[in-house]
Amino acid sequence: MPLGAGQHSEASNTRSSGKKTQHRRMCQSVERTPTWERILKSIEIAKTNGAKYRLGPELEICGYGCADHFYESDTLLHSFQVLKKLLESPITKDIICDVGMPIMHHNVRYNCRVLFLNRKILLIRPKMLMANHGIYREVRWFSPWNQLRKVEEYFLPRMIQEVTGQDTVPIGDCVLSTKDTCIGTEICAELWNPRSPHIEMGLDGVEIFTNSSASHHELRKADQRVNLIKSATSKSGGIYLYANQRGCDGDRVYYDGCAMVAINGDVVAQGAQFSLNDVEVITATADLEDVRSYRGELCQPHMQSETKPCHRVKVDFSLSTGDDLYLPTHQPITWHFHTPEEEISLGPACWLWDYLRRSGQAGFLLPLSGGVDSSSTACIVHSMCVLLCQAVQDG
Repeated sequence: MPLGAGQHSEASNTRSSGKKTQHRRMCQSVERTPTWERILKSIEIAKTNGAKYRLGPELEICGYGCADHFYESDTLLHSFQVLKKLLESPITKDIICDVGMPIMHHNVRYNCRVLFLNRKILLIRPKMLMANHGIYREVRWFSPWNQLRKVEEYFLPRMIQEVTGQDTVPIGDCVLSTKDTCIGTEICAELWNPRSPHIEMGLDGVEIFTNSSASHHELRKADQRVNLIKSATSKSGGIYLYANQRGCDGDRVYYDGCAMVAINGDVVAQGAQFSLNDVEVITATADLEDVRSYRGELCQPHMQSETKPCHRVKVDFSLSTGDDLYLPTHQPITWHFHTPEEEISLGPACWLWDYLRRSGQAGFLLPLSGGVDSSSTACIVHSMCVLLCQAVQDG
């Protein structure tokens, strides 16, 4: 199965025939400015690469850094207007699209994933475990969905009903069951929690885990992400797709991507951590039979249905076809970690360029006193210029 991962969005395509589940492609890409045009661009690239599932980063439609603008009804309204554009676009045909946006249900605001296919919304999955430490203040704007295994009906706004023909769709703690596999969703901080949803989902037979994230850059944080994802799939097997925001959110925070695809404890595809590209898509090829064999050999005594099994939303759609039987699978890679010095140089440099272009200013005033602070600042600005010139040369 071909798989892919990137910085802003992710997609997958799986193929199976008879008893043999064939290869599956999953693509993931990351946008620094999550406008609907760039979301569509990432979907288009994913489809070109043969993908059947596309996942974007956390709250990609409106942006993660809206802060108290999440209180405004216009933020919700405009998010649905963008969702309508995505639903109506021919680019989103024949591919499961997974986008992030805020949704209000029973007058409670949730941080959600919306999965749709061919102008029909399949399910809405709210975030269950919130990030509320360090720079994060999610509980200020959102409530967690704390009803384990509970699914309710969400009444769609009229503008969406006119496109989909649906009055209500499932919202809650559920997974997506296609004709050939089962896909479960985690959202950012849920991966870092000691009771991560992927644990019980995996024990209940979910084979593919997706994580849409808005994880900011900290020194050596990439090491933690890689270790968490490798651990998540080494304990009980499975395929993990990780998509993260990348770029400046207009404030002091920089999101550094690090998209990846992992299977059974091994990373098989890696996206760039620091880049000026607006959209990046990476692809890999993996085989679901590797997951099933891994679980059958190492995890058989523990693989059993939970007391409350996952609510499965069935969709008459397959991520796999019969023509990818002989596709070679991607082999494990060694993750390339930047040195601390490289991170200090590249992270702030990318933030400076993003902030400059978003502000619409002509440039920076760089006052230098001659001390170590000035020297460091000058080096970071130089790093920004090098990255920018290289991006121009690359078209």
